[in-house]
Amino acid sequence: MPEGDARDVLRVGPTLSIPLAEITFRYETSGGAGGQHANRSHTRVELSFDAGASPSLSEAQRERIVTKLGNVVAAGAADSRSQTRNRELALDRLARKLRDALHVDPPRRPTRPSKASIRRRLDAKRQVGQRKQLRKPPTTD
Repeated sequence: MPEGDARDVLRVGPTLSIPLAEITFRYETSGGAGGQHANRSHTRVELSFDAGASPSLSEAQRERIVTKLGNVVAAGAADSRSQTRNRELALDRLARKLRDALHVDPPRRPTRPSKASIRRRLDAKRQVGQRKQLRKPPTTD
């Protein structure tokens, strides 16, 4: 494979690519029913990525990921009978986890209630009060 090939990096976002050499792959047999194939073939894939020690991440990215996900980020897949497909699924899941951890929500701008909504709320309160007044027995004056 040539240096810089698209298959030897995990694209997390437009500004972040992680070399697959930084990701630890572990293969094991898938559990459950399936007979000899499931019991003998190492198709289940588990990945782990040490974000705390990764040279691919900037300091801000590392801090954000470690805060949200911890030092080691893991993902796995046993959905398919194919090890290659499970590897792709696990890499996609790892990329999604990292992308979600790096996402920054825009700051919330507090809004004020509109005059119409305030008026509706006060009218509803007034109606409830009047209804309760009507439930009281008449006074003997």
